[in-house]
Amino acid sequence: MKIKVKSFFTQTISVLIIAVGIYFFKFANNFTFGGITGLAVLIAKISSISASDFTLAANMILLVIGLVVLGKKFAVNTAYCSILLSLSLWLLERIYPMSGSLTNEPMLELVFAIALPSFGSAILFNMGASSGGTDIIAMILRKYTRFDIGRALLLTDLLITIAGLFIFDIKTGLYSFLGLAIRSFMIDNFIESFNLSKYFNVVCKNPEPICDYIVNEVGRGATVLDAKGAFSGEDRYLILTALNRMQAIKVRDYIKEIEPDAFILISNTSEIIGKGFHSV
Repeated sequence: MKIKVKSFFTQTISVLIIAVGIYFFKFANNFTFGGITGLAVLIAKISSISASDFTLAANMILLVIGLVVLGKKFAVNTAYCSILLSLSLWLLERIYPMSGSLTNEPMLELVFAIALPSFGSAILFNMGASSGGTDIIAMILRKYTRFDIGRALLLTDLLITIAGLFIFDIKTGLYSFLGLAIRSFMIDNFIESFNLSKYFNVVCKNPEPICDYIVNEVGRGATVLDAKGAFSGEDRYLILTALNRMQAIKVRDYIKEIEPDAFILISNTSEIIGKGFHSV
């Protein structure tokens, strides 16, 4: 129950962050860098349909497709996020109607129009959910192709951004192209940052106290291998372990305290699959 409540709370906050970025910075500046919300900006410009109404209708159609292709679990998570996002945009449009941008600094607003939705979308992707729209198409592409999320989003959103060049002025269109390119890479970087862990290779003479500290004090596992120095020919031990960033600091400091001559190689990794980390 605690896990479900935490997941529900995290998804809610993530969607609200996305909604704020879209409504106050993307919609207000007519940025069309992809997504159903980008298409909604175009539709609102050339028709009487509001951007929020179009977003809701399009998301419902894509949810049905996601249910068939990606399974019930994905569809359930995405249904909540999609509906919440659509309703949030709908409410913001009526509670705080906007006739123009917040500032006279389009580049500043572009930064927030990219960063806030990218941050929220990355959290949802990391949980196996989505805010709907072309994110669903991107995850379908990821399932059946070798495209990463950023490239899949770039592919599905490119045509929408190009259309913005013909409906709005060239300045707005170029800002949208810039936003599209940066957003795709930013989502991947956010996801890697969320999952970032430290991979340790420790060459030492006495592995017992180090392993005991890792297992009993830090709460992680470790693997010990026999090793031999290529230069000295002396017998050594190689300890392999994976830790989060806070644990890595503790283990690093402990090793340098009890065995200053130990050789420590620490690498960043965002793909650790196994007990205590991520499942396939």
